[in-house]
Amino acid sequence: MTSPSWVEIACDESGFSGSNLLDPVSPVITHASVDLSLPAAAEVIAVLRSRLRYRTEYKSNQLLRPEQRPALEWLLTTLRGHAHVHAIDKTAYVAARVLELFTEEPSYGAGTRLGTDHSEAVAALRNRTGFLAAFLDLTRTKRVRLMDHAAVDRFFATMPADVPVLRAVTRGRVEEVMQRLIDEDPLLPPPWEPLVPALAETVLHWSGGRRSVAVVHDEQSALTRGRVARLGEFLAERVQPAPLRSFTQVDSKHDPRVQVADFLAGIARRRTPDLEELLEPYTCAATKSSQV
Repeated sequence: MTSPSWVEIACDESGFSGSNLLDPVSPVITHASVDLSLPAAAEVIAVLRSRLRYRTEYKSNQLLRPEQRPALEWLLTTLRGHAHVHAIDKTAYVAARVLELFTEEPSYGAGTRLGTDHSEAVAALRNRTGFLAAFLDLTRTKRVRLMDHAAVDRFFATMPADVPVLRAVTRGRVEEVMQRLIDEDPLLPPPWEPLVPALAETVLHWSGGRRSVAVVHDEQSALTRGRVARLGEFLAERVQPAPLRSFTQVDSKHDPRVQVADFLAGIARRRTPDLEELLEPYTCAATKSSQV
């Protein structure tokens, strides 16, 4: 279902942990995409099913077992040229969100190649876990209707004094942005949802500035209709042709293309030194502001 002017891809993620973005056990989110046809993806799943010989749901950790190395290598060889993986370091993502929210006008370009490069400041902040935890606590606005001034105090109390860009962060600015978040200002991208910039980077990769991209995605509560629409509008304002053609969420159990993307995302998230060469054609580091 593609033409010279557009391509259809199927996507899934691995490592999304909701609000627990500083969990050291799961430091990376991977967002995988494939441009396989339904018959081609079904054939891939059929081969894996025959090789894995499991009756339960098939997962990437089964392929990572030593005895399944031939099946793993077969999959990564078969997908070459038809798949892509975008990786996000969660800690770096949180550090970048501090700067994107409180030192500039937030936009749906945050965390993508179309946003500001905050890599130098992110490198200085990524080990300041107390400060980053205070930021997450501050921006925890779900079902909140009043400003948490104690959380604002903790944020400023833990703010590092040796990161120059943070000198521009004032209490007035923080409270202004926080009120917009509390009021659910639709123009502000969600600060806790790395899948939004991951989707943007995936679409930009497949678009390449030459075509539009129709996305079929595993069901994700973070990718609401409103957020995806605003992301599409942002991308269309800055890249032509408009990169995002359409967005559809499906149950992965009923779409073999999404199942293949799920396998690839899980394998890439758990990448080990012996997989570096096999995964290199697929992986793409996150933007400079949130690099792995």
